[in-house]
Amino acid sequence: MEIKYATKNRFDNIKLVFRIYILALVFFSFFRLILFYTQKDKLGASSSVSDILYAFFMGIRFDTVITCYILSLAYILLTIRYLFNIQSAIFNKIIFGYTFLIFSLAFIVCGADIPYFNQFFSRFSVTAFAWIDSPMFVAKLIFQEPKHWLYFIPITVFIVLFYRRLKRILSTTSYHGKPDRIVFQSIISILFVGVIILGMRGRLDEKSPIRVGTAYFGNDPLLNQLGLNPNFTLLRSYLDSKDESNEVINLMPDSIAIANTQHYLDIVPYDSAFPLLRKENVHSNSAEYKNIVIVLMESMSAAQMKRHGNPYNLTPFLDSLSNEGFYFDNFYSAGIHTFNGVFSTLFSYPALFRQHPMKESGMFHYHGIASALKKLGYTTTYFTTHDGQFDNIEGFLKANDFENVISKKDYPSDKAKTTLGVPDDFMFEFSMPLLDKMNESNKPFLAVYMTASNHTPYYIPDYFKPKQQDKEKQIVEFADYSLKKLIQLSSQKKWFNNTLFVFVADHGYPLTVTYDISLDYHHIPLLFYAPDIIKNKKTFTVMGGQVDIFPSIMGLLHLPYDNNTLGINLFTKERPYIYTNNDDKYAVIDNDWLLIVKQEGEIGLYKYRNNDLTNYATQMPELVTNMKTYAESQMQAFQYVLKKQKM
Repeated sequence: MEIKYATKNRFDNIKLVFRIYILALVFFSFFRLILFYTQKDKLGASSSVSDILYAFFMGIRFDTVITCYILSLAYILLTIRYLFNIQSAIFNKIIFGYTFLIFSLAFIVCGADIPYFNQFFSRFSVTAFAWIDSPMFVAKLIFQEPKHWLYFIPITVFIVLFYRRLKRILSTTSYHGKPDRIVFQSIISILFVGVIILGMRGRLDEKSPIRVGTAYFGNDPLLNQLGLNPNFTLLRSYLDSKDESNEVINLMPDSIAIANTQHYLDIVPYDSAFPLLRKENVHSNSAEYKNIVIVLMESMSAAQMKRHGNPYNLTPFLDSLSNEGFYFDNFYSAGIHTFNGVFSTLFSYPALFRQHPMKESGMFHYHGIASALKKLGYTTTYFTTHDGQFDNIEGFLKANDFENVISKKDYPSDKAKTTLGVPDDFMFEFSMPLLDKMNESNKPFLAVYMTASNHTPYYIPDYFKPKQQDKEKQIVEFADYSLKKLIQLSSQKKWFNNTLFVFVADHGYPLTVTYDISLDYHHIPLLFYAPDIIKNKKTFTVMGGQVDIFPSIMGLLHLPYDNNTLGINLFTKERPYIYTNNDDKYAVIDNDWLLIVKQEGEIGLYKYRNNDLTNYATQMPELVTNMKTYAESQMQAFQYVLKKQKM
């Protein structure tokens, strides 16, 4: 039977697409309802009806993204047919056939996602095809379990119903003749493309489109995943797998890397399944359940501080504070990106070239500082000045035991001054009542701040009067002023004397570049400040990195925890070297030497204390081997536990 398409002579193309959009949302929602019904026994006891409804609302957002991607081509074809009055039966069948076929495939994925989720408690992804080279084995796994057959019923029923309904939407009497007001309707039709693109993007915020982490709105692991559309997670995981930044490293055999790492970090294997695991502070009788505040300072290089030779006195407060606690002179960032700093500081794993662990579509769970402290009764909150979806930070942290993530959406809209959101000082001021409330719960708290002022686009409020003329120096002054405000506000609180403050940068700033890697970009401050806890102020000269912050905090407070990381307690142990990553190369550093290893194999060994440009690599091969093996063993060890999900 020939399919005919009606036009009402008034935006018929838009009306038809909208009706198909609503139809698709209904079917996607039915699949989500089935998934929820099969998993309702895993619903958290504290989850409310409003939480469930919000998860379904979140589902509409992700369904909209997939639907708009599918309908984008259909809309173009319908618009061409509509504006040019094309009456070709073949053209009409192409529109119908394409729309029906792609949506049918999407529904098949939704149906397959239900037993997949039942098995793995994770939405459908490219890992489902890991056994594609053994199709008969997989087929037997599916068909030899009778309950799996049940899921073919809704898939078949929904596809048949969708076919009939789609046919009714598109199959009516034909209209002959071009639409009236053709110019006006053409303009509106073109503008509607923007609506579809917005639907494909999933969010209005300019910093980031919708991500897997957007669905993670609370602390219930079922509801956090319920809003996802399995077609989204499948496509996202496929794109992630093809991204060269996620390429798995192969620096040495895993077994050698693990053995070397256990030797370097003095790990006595506790559980053969978890080669990095060791029990820390379990026999201590002096655990101090103090509040912990970690301040990740955006782009705060050690070279911007007076104590490290900066002549402009840009950080008078941070400099003065560094003399009032435990300060580490030789401390380095894990990488050059904010996500490197956040991830390594909170989870104690290194950066691996271009890999972005927080954007992994699988939303892996790491036993980081929030998880360890939550087991000890802590409440956990993360503060950022800007969009929580940037770098997938909000969803990732909520999947990793941060109970709350305060971001741009939580602040008054008029306080967001740039795309980076609110100024640092306002974030600190805004946080005070929230910390008071956490303190009133009679539980210790972990609060992590990620500042942003010391990053373009710079914003300096009128009430702050910098001393420098150069804006890049002024913004450092303002960042330092904001830190002072944090301590001033906190010191007025009753929880202040029971709180450990940890100041560290996400990474530094390349003030000078002598070698292929700017040490200023990696050399950062680390300060432990707590007037009523730290009595004997001290400066440490040991080599350390962001991977060591979590174990050092736990060690300083003698808190028992499972250390399944590549970090050490810098108060009791020392590293011969620290290593850092620069996307396509890495560096290894000790008190005298800087080793730079590029991915293509080029090696440089320098006496960086003297800014010596002589490459000593060929003259000191044993030192090169020692430094290189130390770094590559630990990077490969992380790649192994990540690959095997032994975090």
